[in-house]
Amino acid sequence: MTRAEFAAVVPPVEQSIPESADLVVIGGGSAGIVAAKTAAGFGAKVVLVERDRTGGDCLWTGCVPSKALLAAASVAAAMRRGHAFGIDASNVTVDFSRVMKHVQGAIETIAPVDSPETLRAANVNVVSGTARFAGPRSLSVGAHTITFGQAVIATGAAPAVPNLPGLDQVDYLTSETIWGLTELPPRLTVLGGGSIGCELAQAFARLGSAVTIVESADSILPAEDREAAALVAQSLIDDGVDVLTGATAESVTGQALVLADGRRLEFDSLLIAVGRKPRTASIGLDAAGVTVDRRGFVTVDDHLRTANQRIWAAGDLTGHPQFTHTAGMHGSIAATNAILGLRRAVDRTGTPRVTFTDPEIAVAGIDTEAARRIPGLRVHTLGHEHADRAVAEGETRGFSRLVVDGKHRIVGATVVGPRAGETIGEMVLAIKQGLRTRDLAGTTHPYPTYNDAPWNASIADVRSQLARPVASGAITALARVRRTWQRIRKD
Repeated sequence: MTRAEFAAVVPPVEQSIPESADLVVIGGGSAGIVAAKTAAGFGAKVVLVERDRTGGDCLWTGCVPSKALLAAASVAAAMRRGHAFGIDASNVTVDFSRVMKHVQGAIETIAPVDSPETLRAANVNVVSGTARFAGPRSLSVGAHTITFGQAVIATGAAPAVPNLPGLDQVDYLTSETIWGLTELPPRLTVLGGGSIGCELAQAFARLGSAVTIVESADSILPAEDREAAALVAQSLIDDGVDVLTGATAESVTGQALVLADGRRLEFDSLLIAVGRKPRTASIGLDAAGVTVDRRGFVTVDDHLRTANQRIWAAGDLTGHPQFTHTAGMHGSIAATNAILGLRRAVDRTGTPRVTFTDPEIAVAGIDTEAARRIPGLRVHTLGHEHADRAVAEGETRGFSRLVVDGKHRIVGATVVGPRAGETIGEMVLAIKQGLRTRDLAGTTHPYPTYNDAPWNASIADVRSQLARPVASGAITALARVRRTWQRIRKD
């Protein structure tokens, strides 16, 4: 459902806009919703201003639709490779309109949780309109002015669009607008090989589009472990995606993307996926005394407070990792600090990220590329050819890597494979709690699961400790004493 369609079917609600509030929240995405509900739960008078629709990018154009699309594409891919299991499904066809109905169905099922009605039931006054700061303690919504004791800015981020000659002459797609497609593009070119570009490229390729990814870095997913990125690249190629790395887009001419080396990539649809920029340009931050950095991100301290001591910022516009789970945590911290006067700080220890390609890449804490540059850290890897569940399912592409410090505490993890996003949860807890590999190794895990891999990597680290001369000698001596004592008792 596009924004225009949403506006057409949702009747306007007669609004009661107060003149003042304890807390005003600008933006009804993940960060804003959590902030508003948290503050209202403390008994504060809360106003949330949303110009479009509550739920934010995650619900309408991000997490929910993309994962629903990936689920449909995964079914198509599984059917095509069923012959590996002795199951032949010939003539696999894709009805793109029904796929998109599935996507919209997922959105519609989840939407009520984030709806204005649900927020109002939680004592949040939801105001529809565009908010703009009028001063350090007030903002305007149309002709109305609201004064506030505290405010949380949670306007999020939007797809970045490069200054590419000729781009404005084509009806290009972004991660926001691609959900308005009604027909599968025969040829889709994706500019950008980050997580969004790779996820959507793989989905559309599996659904039947001829897809090309153009990435200027020397590999796709340049922020990830090189071996992990290479596994995803090969998987994309296996799905029919043409992966072009080290390729710079120079212009758009007609229905072709022209590269710096002169190559022309003809397309029916062009998806721009080169990153996201904060939505901070038109909300009157100067009038509020809120500063931004050179990229437009709001400057915040460790407690999410801005240069204006009464205003806080949460979510994607802070320059912190742009994830829904980060935004939600931000909303809680900002609202708690604002209303209760606490000094909760953002703790990035173990913050996870997941790229939902096939295979998935999940990372928590210190990633393996960084770990190799930090003295005193070691990396333990277990390939999934040694993970029995992966063998049973024929999904051995992947690995689990643990980063441990000198005291054998788990400080980072990378998991590549099916359901890596679920597996990484245990690693986040281990990192957050400062657990050692022996703690993980000594915890019984169900067998067989994909969690076996990081568990066995922990066991391998413990065994390496026991194999060292001092430990090995102590164990041998203890065993000798035990045998001697048993003989004495027998005699």
